[in-house]
This record gives sequence, C-alpha cells and structure tokens, in this order.
Amino acid sequence: MDSHGHNEQRVVWAVVGTGIGPLLLAASRDGLVNVVFHADEAVRDRALERLASRLGESPAEAPDSPLLAEAIRQFEAYFAGERRAFELPLDWSLISGFNRQVLRELADGVPYGSVVGYGDLARRVGQPGAAQAVGTAMGANPLPVVVPCHRVVESDGGIGGFGGGLETKRKLLALEGVLPEPLF
Repeated sequence: MDSHGHNEQRVVWAVVGTGIGPLLLAASRDGLVNVVFHADEAVRDRALERLASRLGESPAEAPDSPLLAEAIRQFEAYFAGERRAFELPLDWSLISGFNRQVLRELADGVPYGSVVGYGDLARRVGQPGAAQAVGTAMGANPLPVVVPCHRVVESDGGIGGFGGGLETKRKLLALEGVLPEPLF
C-alpha cells in the first residue's frame, strides 16, 4: 500500500493477556513504543489518549501488524517461561535525557534472572548519587517488561517501587526465578 493507505498507520496497538493481566502493546513504524499494565478498557483508553497526544496520531487497533504479532508471540513465550530476552525493535521517542540513558543501560546490562540496585544503576551511567533519579526513570519507563524495570530493587533487599504495582513486580521476579513464587 502507498503512504496514503490505511495499512501505513504509524501507531498501532493490541492487548495481550498475560499471567500479570492484560498488557497494552503499542508500536510505531520504528518499533514497540509503549507497554501498559492492567490494560482493562478504562486504562487502555486513557493510555491510547495519552499516546495520541504524545505522538500526534490516534493509534489504530491492529493485532495482525507484523511487529505487534511478533511482540505478542514473544510476550506469550516470556510468560510461559520459554523466552528470556525480547528481540524487538524499540522506539525510545517517549523518553529522553537521563531517563533514556538509564533505561537503555538497564535493557542492555541487566539480564533475565538478575537484579540491580537503584544506586548501582546510577553508577553504571556515571551518575553515582542519582539513585532517586533512577527511581524516577523507572517510574517513567514506557516499555516495562521489555525494558526490565522490575529488575531494579533496593540495596537493602527491599523490592522497591513499581509502576505496575508491587504484586506485579513480585510475579515478574518470581517468573524469572529471582523470588520464590508468591504463595497467594
């Protein structure tokens, strides 16, 4: 289709059911741009409105877009315990500056089944003492799960905060074998 055709939609989305509830996945032509937890209808609609205002275009539902179809396959494999790393093109346009630097380091440097402290991550990007700013960057992560902010924990062994809720963070860490499975 030519650039005026509807298949050339710039921003597309789909919802995938997972062990931590429904996730909204949104992609631009450059890659996966947003992952949103607890994507029931209300959350999904708010997220899509936010995306429309940030990206200047209303996202279209398109679970059969090649990128989203592949993302859905990879998420399903990850939650089934069959995949340890996501291999998807990422669009970092929703985040910039220090936050992007920290999240890229996290994506590249903290593999499945491991954790890092907020302070350690700050040191890795050359900003020792910026542990609190690292926490803010995690809270602003537009690509959770794929960019694994659930792997960032407090140095004293505390689980730390999490945009998706602590229960979700615990489940992700349990899935990766970092924490024992929650009993209830």
